[in-house]
Amino acid sequence: MIPSGRPFFKMSGSGNDFVMVDARTEPRGELGEVDTIRRLCARGTGVGADGIVFLERSDVADVRLTYINADGSPADFCGNATLCTTRLAAELGAGDPQGMQIETQAGLVTARIRDGMPEIDLQPVTDVRASASAIAVELGERRVGYAMVGVPHLVVQCDDVSTVDVVGRGRPLRSHETMRQGANVNFVSAGPNGRWRYRTYERGVEAETLACGSGSVATAILLTVWGETGTANRGAGRQAQPAEVEIETRSGKLLRVRLAMTGRDWLPSLSGEGRIVFQAKLSEI
Repeated sequence: MIPSGRPFFKMSGSGNDFVMVDARTEPRGELGEVDTIRRLCARGTGVGADGIVFLERSDVADVRLTYINADGSPADFCGNATLCTTRLAAELGAGDPQGMQIETQAGLVTARIRDGMPEIDLQPVTDVRASASAIAVELGERRVGYAMVGVPHLVVQCDDVSTVDVVGRGRPLRSHETMRQGANVNFVSAGPNGRWRYRTYERGVEAETLACGSGSVATAILLTVWGETGTANRGAGRQAQPAEVEIETRSGKLLRVRLAMTGRDWLPSLSGEGRIVFQAKLSEI
């Protein structure tokens, strides 16, 4: 049983939802244990979340973000969790809304509140593969690519994302023999409004989630590499001007990815929702 009275925030990043705990002065304690996290994140019997986020003290940044999936497995990076951390750190006075540094397992992230929304500059993305040739496409799919955006991502371009069996197709791809660490699997297709729509099967949650921030970045990069966004890869030694790709999540919320390049390195920025749904205290979990 978790000691009652521990305060927390429930936050949503475009439907990717988290239990957020300010652990800068009070350590995680039992909240960091796998069984506790599973109970806390369970829908129906717990608070319900895709994962838990601890805001902790950092020696190199304004705040340190530790993210743990709903199944208790740690993740090096989560885009929407970082957007939510940006918003919460600004609200708590832990970081300057005009510009702050967040320490993650995947490296330092520069963040800010821009036009009323949290925005983060991700670490350079250097491992991008236009074709995951070992994975055969199925009916309704056009191609499969790969990008490491803090965590591994497969991106599958398909004819109509609304008809995809995300769990049935995503689960085996998540554990494909070429994905030694496992991977998130993102399905994307063009929408009628000119935007791209995507859906994600997330490892660690082991289900479809309503959004995936790092998945939207991987998707935007692959779409650009494939020449689908009007901003093709300009090649080594040349720097592209930032281009913005809007992607509609399963929740209907928009994530915006700004992309630039230096040499062969992608320099992505991500902005989207970081909404505080409620704050409360734990009692019986």
